[in-house]
Amino acid sequence: MTSDQSTAIRPTKPGTNYASATVPRHLARGAVGFGALIASLALLPVVGPVSLLLAPVGLVALRGCPMCWAIGLAETLSAGRLRRSCANGRCELTPAKRA
Repeated sequence: MTSDQSTAIRPTKPGTNYASATVPRHLARGAVGFGALIASLALLPVVGPVSLLLAPVGLVALRGCPMCWAIGLAETLSAGRLRRSCANGRCELTPAKRA
């Protein structure tokens, strides 16, 4: 790839992308994640420490933490909307052309 070639924005390291394929899928992951975390604490007086087994489910659905989910939402919303173009050692972000 040459330095003047336009490319889509990608994470700088493999494995740092928290985005989902679609916004509805990301929102569903958030509902499952936050629901499981809230349920693990809300059900604590009713079923005892067994309810804490829902906490890891929530963290996996959120891909680590609520902030990771929020970053993923921003990445999902902006996916494909920006292009990076580099020329003469200078890079710029520009809106992607709509098809």
